[in-house]
Amino acid sequence: MKKTLIARIYLLSAAFMALALLFVYYLYTIQIRDHAQWVERGEANYIQVEKGVFKRGTIYVTPRIGDPLPAATTESGYILAIDYRELRDHVAAYHALQAIVPTLDREQFFEYAQGKLGWRELERRLSEDAAQQILALKLTGVHVVKTQWRVYPYGSVMARTIGFVGASDQDTILRGRYGVEKAYNENLLRPDTRQNTNLFAELFADVQASSTNVAESADLYTTIEPTVAHLLQNSLRAVHDKYQSEITGGIIMNPKTGEIYAMDALPTYDSNDRRGVPLETLMDPNVLGTYEFGSIIKPLTVAAGIDAGVIGRYTTYNDTGCTTLSTFTICNYDGRARGVTEIQQVLSQSLNMGVVHIQQLLGKDRFRTYFEKLQLGSETGIDAGGEVSGNIRNLQQKNDINYATAAYGQGIATTPIGTIRALATLANGGVLPAPRIGSKLRYLDGEEEAITFPPGDRVFAQETADTLSSMLTTVVDDALRGGKLKIPGYRVAAKTGTAFLTDGKGGYDKERYFHSLFGYFPAHDPKFIILLYTRDPKGVQYASETLAETYMSLVRELISYYEIPPDRQ
Repeated sequence: MKKTLIARIYLLSAAFMALALLFVYYLYTIQIRDHAQWVERGEANYIQVEKGVFKRGTIYVTPRIGDPLPAATTESGYILAIDYRELRDHVAAYHALQAIVPTLDREQFFEYAQGKLGWRELERRLSEDAAQQILALKLTGVHVVKTQWRVYPYGSVMARTIGFVGASDQDTILRGRYGVEKAYNENLLRPDTRQNTNLFAELFADVQASSTNVAESADLYTTIEPTVAHLLQNSLRAVHDKYQSEITGGIIMNPKTGEIYAMDALPTYDSNDRRGVPLETLMDPNVLGTYEFGSIIKPLTVAAGIDAGVIGRYTTYNDTGCTTLSTFTICNYDGRARGVTEIQQVLSQSLNMGVVHIQQLLGKDRFRTYFEKLQLGSETGIDAGGEVSGNIRNLQQKNDINYATAAYGQGIATTPIGTIRALATLANGGVLPAPRIGSKLRYLDGEEEAITFPPGDRVFAQETADTLSSMLTTVVDDALRGGKLKIPGYRVAAKTGTAFLTDGKGGYDKERYFHSLFGYFPAHDPKFIILLYTRDPKGVQYASETLAETYMSLVRELISYYEIPPDRQ
C-alpha cells in the first residue's frame, strides 16, 4: 500500500512537471518565437511599440559654472498611422481624427487612404492624451504606435558638432549620423527597452537583449561650453550676413589640452527639424572641408626657419616685391618691393617674398619635413564623427613654385581642424595638441571614464614657439588695423590670411577670396586659440576688414566671461 502511494506521488509530480514545461514552452512560442505574429493580431486594439524604438544616452555640454546641461536627449510619444488595407470609412475616420489632431493634413490623409501604399504615418510626436482619445475610437485601420525621438535643446547652436540621429538609406536603424552622435554611437546606444508584460517575457527578453551590454551604455559629457558656443555663432553670423559669404566658420580651442569649447559653421540647421536641409549643410566643413588658408600659414614657415637656425627674428633679407620661378611670377600682395627688411615685417606686413626666401633657405626636404611633422596632410583623430585629411601632395613634387606658394598657404589645402592644430604648436610650446570634444563617459552603473587622447609630437623647440608668440603679439600691437584693436593690459597674438579661390580650371579667380584669421591669448600663457574663416565674402578684399574686429571682440568677451587677469602693464 505504501509503495503504491509513493508511486502515485511520483506520477503526479511528473505530470505537474510536464504541464509546467508545456506552459513555459507555450509562453515561449507566444512571446519569443511567434512574437511578431501575436503583435500583428493585437495591433487593432492596443498601442504598438515602433520597431527600432530606441533609448539613447544623453549628450551634455559643460558650462564654465554650474552643472552640465543636456545638448541631446530622448523624449517619448506616439505616432498616428493608417493602413489603407484595413481602413473602412475614410471620411468618417478623417473627421474623427481631425477633431483630436487639428493639424492633420486632409490632402495627405486621403492620398494615403485611397492609395495602395499600405501602412503610412500621418503624425509623429502625439501626446499621451491624444493617443488615448484615438484608441478609444477603436477605428479599424487606425494605429497608435509608441515611439521615441531625439531632442536637441540648443537647436542650431553647435548643431554640426553634436550631429543627429537618423536612419540610413540602407536600413531603418537609427544611428548617430554626424558629430559626436556618430563618434560615440556605440557608447550612447541603450539595450532593448521594449516593455514586457510578465516575468516570463522578461526572462526570455534577457536572452534577446544579450547582444547589447548594459555596462557599455553611457552618457557623454563634452568639452563644449554653451555660452562660448553662442558667442561664436553670433560672431560668425554677423560676418556671414554682412558679407553674404558662401561659408563662414570658426573653432575655439584650448591650445594645450585640445579641448574644443566651440566649433560652428554657417549656414547651419536646426537639429530638431532637418526637413529640406541640403546634404552639404548637414556636413561640418570644420572637419570635412579643405581650404587654401593663405597667409595664416606664414607663421609656420617663419617658425620652421627660426627652429632650423636659418633665420632669426631680426634677420634681414632683400625684398624685391616679385620673383619668377620657372614660368610663374609671384609677388607680395601689393606687388611692392620693401628692400632690406627684417623677418618681423614678414608677419607684420604679410610679405610673400619673405616666406619664399625662408623656404629657399630651408630647402625643399627640410621645409617638407616640417610641414609633415605639423601633420597638415593628415587627419587629426578628432572625435567628430569622421574627418578628411588635408592635401599637401604638391610637396611631393620638386617644383620650385609648389614649395614657394605652400610657404604662404596657397597650393596646399587643409581642414580647419587640421589648421588650428598645426597653428596651436606656436601656443603650446612647439607641441601638437590632440583636438577633442568628448570629456568623459558616465555608464549606467555609475562608473565614469575620462576620454583621453595620446599627446602629440614636438615640432618646434619651446624657444621657437616663444619667439613666434612675441612676433604675433607685435602684429596685433602695431600692424593689425594699425594697432587700433589691441586690448590694453593683454598680450594677444594674431595673423590674418587672404587667399584667392580656385577658378575650377586649374588656376585662381582674382576676384574671389578666402579670408581667415587665427590668434591666441594671453600670448605668454595661452588659454584659448581661435580660428575664423569666411569663403567668398562680397565687396571686400582683405581678411583684416572682415575678421579682425570680430576676433578682437571675441577675445574681449572671453576675457570678461572667464575673468582672465591682465598679463602686462
